[in-house]
Amino acid sequence: MLKAKKVISRTYEQMCLDKLKELGKSTASEWASAMGYETHNALAKVIRRIVNETPDKLIVVYSRKPRYYQAT
Repeated sequence: MLKAKKVISRTYEQMCLDKLKELGKSTASEWASAMGYETHNALAKVIRRIVNETPDKLIVVYSRKPRYYQAT
């Protein structure tokens, strides 16, 4: 008998957090360029969703600009 592989779906927020874990502590601009975007505003809504829905997965290091983000 063949067993079917179990597919684990990942949200875009999870993919962004995985990329941030690879980068370490970085700004939104550095994080966005690593994701393939040209501007830091490309991840603004994603960052806002992560902070609001799962604040334990993202650490905002500084409360003033430029903010540094770190995945836990």
